[in-house]
Amino acid sequence: MSRSVGKAGAAKRGPDLPQNFSVVDLFCGAGGLSEGFRQAGFTILAGSDNDPDALATFALNFPRAQSILGDLRRDAVKAQILDQARRATVLVGGPPCQAFSQVRNHSRLIDDPRNSLYREFVDTLRTALPPAFVMENVTGMDQMGVREQILADLALDREYDVQAQVVDASDFGVPQTRKRLLFRGVRRGTRMSLPALKGSGATDSVALARFTGDRKPRYQLVVQQNLLSMTLADALADTENLTAVTAAQAISDLAGLPMGHRADDLNWSDLPEPQSAYQRLMRTDAPERLANVQVPRINKDTELRLCGIPQGGNHRDLQEELLDRYLTGQRWGQENGSGRLSRKHFYAYRRLHPELWAWTLNTKADCVYHYDAPRALSVRELARLQSFPDHFVFTSDRRRGPLEGRHDGGPAHSRYRQVGNAVPPLLAKSVAEGLLKELNTSRDQERIRAQVG
Repeated sequence: MSRSVGKAGAAKRGPDLPQNFSVVDLFCGAGGLSEGFRQAGFTILAGSDNDPDALATFALNFPRAQSILGDLRRDAVKAQILDQARRATVLVGGPPCQAFSQVRNHSRLIDDPRNSLYREFVDTLRTALPPAFVMENVTGMDQMGVREQILADLALDREYDVQAQVVDASDFGVPQTRKRLLFRGVRRGTRMSLPALKGSGATDSVALARFTGDRKPRYQLVVQQNLLSMTLADALADTENLTAVTAAQAISDLAGLPMGHRADDLNWSDLPEPQSAYQRLMRTDAPERLANVQVPRINKDTELRLCGIPQGGNHRDLQEELLDRYLTGQRWGQENGSGRLSRKHFYAYRRLHPELWAWTLNTKADCVYHYDAPRALSVRELARLQSFPDHFVFTSDRRRGPLEGRHDGGPAHSRYRQVGNAVPPLLAKSVAEGLLKELNTSRDQERIRAQVG
């Protein structure tokens, strides 16, 4: 893939658009945003992150891109990033923003020292002035009323037209509900516009409802009584329809992964044929062996509780005898003194429902359990739920011990963390395709003007 060498032009006449559209990814993590943009046809120039394990994954999957390790606030790191960002068509990233919930009165988000990484994103944008950018973050920023501040910061005194929108990944073919706040911007003078992203609307059409009675609790899909919702429910039930994807459609071909298996890869011959259009999509360009398939062991107490929880259920469905802190006499974890499960355990017993997408995944292996087998999920299964293709391999920095930017927990925990922190690539692809259409239209208009002139 060739790299763009075009630079943004003077603001008065609008920037020249390069022949090949390219991306620089700040705070890239494993590379979810980059993967989506790559699938849409962009060249990934560079990714930067302070986590050496996440950046090792980015480097493995984007070998032609420059991988920049280190704190963006350091001059040497910033210089490397700016060198690439000045060549990029689109700057993307999800800067950590620690103090948005403390914004009050006339204080500004960008002035709070805890938000220095957000400030660096804005500063990089101001210096590089690419034709377009995308910044994503948690919806909590929106809930705390800082949207207008961020829109003003990113507009750079009317250098950019900027729009903000909350989207849910499950509305874009991702088998997981995951809401993100997106800020998209295009430079004035490019004649590009920012139409709202249009998802399927599946999130508002179907939901799980809990039913109780003489038997154990059960969970069942409930469909809104309107034509669109019923159409989307039909799409959800169709294994060949990619509009909306269920957990089973995402990972049913991996159901037989053995728990505690030491090897972290296996031959495709050990797996059944794909059972849905989504599984075929994920297997596109897959390597000879499937990676990240190791399933962590769970203790006997957890297994007993999972057997007592229905598909789609959680700790609320546990019978009274399963709420004791220790069931088999094996001592594990911290004792709270009550002899019962504590509140911190309540999020550790959640089972997928095969007929609906997953809830929002976090960074831990016990954030979700299989809908059928009483076990945790492998990194690969979580990656499927995040819409990472099977050729995307999660790894870690080979250096041992503490490293600057490394999180505690070891390589296995790091891989779960990388998946859980990522932007779903299929969501990113939808964002990228919208920008690509505008970029192509703008470039065509530019060529016409040049010919007429």
